[in-house]
Amino acid sequence: MADIALIALFAFLGAAAAGLLGALALRLLRHRTLVVSLTVVAAVAVTAMLAGTLTVAWAMFLSPHDLTVVTTVVAMAAVVSLVTAVLLGRWVAARSRDLALAARSFGDGGTFAAPEGQATAELAALTRELAATSAKLAGSREREQALERSRRELVAWISHDLRTPLTGLRAMSEALEDGMAPDSGRYLRQIRTEVERMNDMVGDLFELSRIHAGSLALTPSRVSTLDLVGDALAGAHPLARERGVRLVGGRIDAVPVEVDSKEMSRVMANLLINAIRRTPADGTVAVAARRSPEGIVLSVTDACGGIPEEDLARVFDTGWRGTHARTPPAGAGLGLAIVRGIVEAHAGRTGVRNVAGGCCFEVTLPAARGG
Repeated sequence: MADIALIALFAFLGAAAAGLLGALALRLLRHRTLVVSLTVVAAVAVTAMLAGTLTVAWAMFLSPHDLTVVTTVVAMAAVVSLVTAVLLGRWVAARSRDLALAARSFGDGGTFAAPEGQATAELAALTRELAATSAKLAGSREREQALERSRRELVAWISHDLRTPLTGLRAMSEALEDGMAPDSGRYLRQIRTEVERMNDMVGDLFELSRIHAGSLALTPSRVSTLDLVGDALAGAHPLARERGVRLVGGRIDAVPVEVDSKEMSRVMANLLINAIRRTPADGTVAVAARRSPEGIVLSVTDACGGIPEEDLARVFDTGWRGTHARTPPAGAGLGLAIVRGIVEAHAGRTGVRNVAGGCCFEVTLPAARGG
């Protein structure tokens, strides 16, 4: 038993010495390629075995012939181990270079294409993560491009919508100043109308800027959908009468929601105004509120004739106003964008779909706690 312990001690000392030298070599070569690191690891393993074996052989006083045999066997094992380590290192390094080139392609704005050939489990996992990241970046680029297009359209439309009333205001003010206005009262009323229109436009821009900046402060309170819809219908009746549109309260479930009543009233008002302006005379705009598994759904259905399928995804984008045939005389396409911003601030979501003769805008809000 004592001999075995002594042999184990000598073998450990020899192997430990080789291990310390190997650790020092790895530290000095840590910035080199993977091939060099794997070669050092293989060399350390073989050297540790050789050092332990030679130490034990020396302690056991083996004959020179036996010592030569042991040394030769260990040397052959060392050669095979080193060749295997070099081959493995070159294979892993080649897979790593292929992966680096593929990653560079989508980093420059392209898409990630996984390199062909088998790879280690770690490199395969890294490949999957890079592919997922590439898909996310592609989606982000598409959203950024769509947002940039919306911003350019918004700037163009705002410039147009502001220039038109400003030109009219200048002409009317000059006519009043020169005493050339045949009906000064009518001119003054028209000036007031144009000023109110521009004021509404500026108010929408300010509201949208608060939403985009994340500074929209909400004061939630418990409100019944019956009261919310009733107030919205009452506020929209004058515009509906003016345009000859019927307002109808459909199925309205009296369920509570926790919302900022002021902001949510603006949401309903924007949806109703949008629906009334797009609905022809003698058409009907219906409002409904119902409970669903996803929450509380508020809907406004108009008789606009429907929205092209390719435009449904853009309805709530900033500046979207549809085709020229559906574009109202006033407005810069901010109402529905404001609707989406306010609803998302309430942790809800917006949607639109075509129905028979028109389209249905839906706002889904979380149900009130305990409601």
